[in-house]
Amino acid sequence: MKFGFHISIAGGLRTVVPRAKKLKCSTIQLFTRSPRSWRLKALDKQNVHDFKMMLKKSDISPVFVHTPYLLNLASCDALLFKKSINALVADLQRSNEMGVPYVIMHCGSAENAAQGIRMMAKGINTALNKAQNTVVLLLENTAGGGNELGYRFDQLADIIVRVKQVKRIGVVLDTAHLFAAGYDLRTRTSVNTILQEFDSVVGLDKLHLVHLNDSKTACGSRSDRHWHIGKGKIGKGLAHVVNHPLLRHLPLIMETPRKNDKDDLRNLRAAKRFVKKMATKGS
Repeated sequence: MKFGFHISIAGGLRTVVPRAKKLKCSTIQLFTRSPRSWRLKALDKQNVHDFKMMLKKSDISPVFVHTPYLLNLASCDALLFKKSINALVADLQRSNEMGVPYVIMHCGSAENAAQGIRMMAKGINTALNKAQNTVVLLLENTAGGGNELGYRFDQLADIIVRVKQVKRIGVVLDTAHLFAAGYDLRTRTSVNTILQEFDSVVGLDKLHLVHLNDSKTACGSRSDRHWHIGKGKIGKGLAHVVNHPLLRHLPLIMETPRKNDKDDLRNLRAAKRFVKKMATKGS
């Protein structure tokens, strides 16, 4: 079972692998640039080379790139739509240059959900056509706050079915977002039911990653507030996620609150304790 964290790129890409090793990661996620800016600077070739060499010598795999938070491919605003496509294309190309097989993008936001879904599919198709490589785009489910799309499985499926390059589209499920959207993860029975629904509507073959986060807010709150593993409203229910036979083969990346490395290491220990506890019970 592979656990990891979102790793800072402060100091350049060459700092990522040493930082990940310090946090005992076996899988990682990172940004390629600032997550809150449209500004884009070319990747430093020596940094990319060092990153790839260090990654090759490590046991860290797979690696995921997360797009900036500003993207909204569901937008009817022509300028924002174009900027979002360009930003996605850039991260697909940069990921390919870095040897990273996956790019994660949040589903967009739109007042008219049906129109927003059509816009997202159009934007994704355009971006994948422009980025001529094999990098797979993963759509992340949302908590459903405001006009967010992708908080229901049928919305994810409606986007995916419209994507023409079927081998280059998939999903990452965030447990905090699922819970806030109304999918109750606190019991083994409910987790089974949720995964059966996902398989029926979207397909488990499309699921490549789990963002393992507890939630500071209640089930169905539509409020996206990540919390420490086992300390939030999902609590021990995360053990049913970590140990589920349909998910055990997937990497699990935590995006829990952190002030320093100690916070991450505490969350890693908490997640691993769930594995040991359930294994002892024979689950």
